[in-house]
Amino acid sequence: MDIQPDAAHRQKIAEMLGLEAIKKFRFKAELRPLNKSDWELVGVMGATIVQACAITLAPVTSRIDERVTRRFLADMPQPQAQEIEMPEDDSIEALGAEIDISAIAIEALTLAIHPFPRAQDAKLSDQGYLEQSPPDSAPLPEKTHRPFAGLADLRAKLAQPDNDSSKSDK
Repeated sequence: MDIQPDAAHRQKIAEMLGLEAIKKFRFKAELRPLNKSDWELVGVMGATIVQACAITLAPVTSRIDERVTRRFLADMPQPQAQEIEMPEDDSIEALGAEIDISAIAIEALTLAIHPFPRAQDAKLSDQGYLEQSPPDSAPLPEKTHRPFAGLADLRAKLAQPDNDSSKSDK
């Protein structure tokens, strides 16, 4: 099998995964029998994706190339408890009525996406705030680097006894 979605399908997948774009996407795989009732899917997933930088929101283009292996077992035991341990071999799945190869391709892409991509020049300062503002925006004022600093002043004010209320009681 050789799956190469067109631009419209790539855009739908990008929207579903929260990506800005998928420039290229290809899943080339072979489905073959393991024995009388089990199957094995072996393939390669390749994609070029565009995500927003986790710091600056600038577009970050990444290349992903992943080998994909899934084994579908007809006699895989069903879990009996509500909580189970994950098997050591995470490529094993129960064989259902059908094998959705498109879903496997999208799952492989989803698992390979970097959760917090960074543009090359994006960095945080030693104090933990942005060194660079998002594209086409004004730099952040210095006071916004500590948005919760005003809470300490408010807490101190609330902790002081209220002199005005004692005057009104007399």
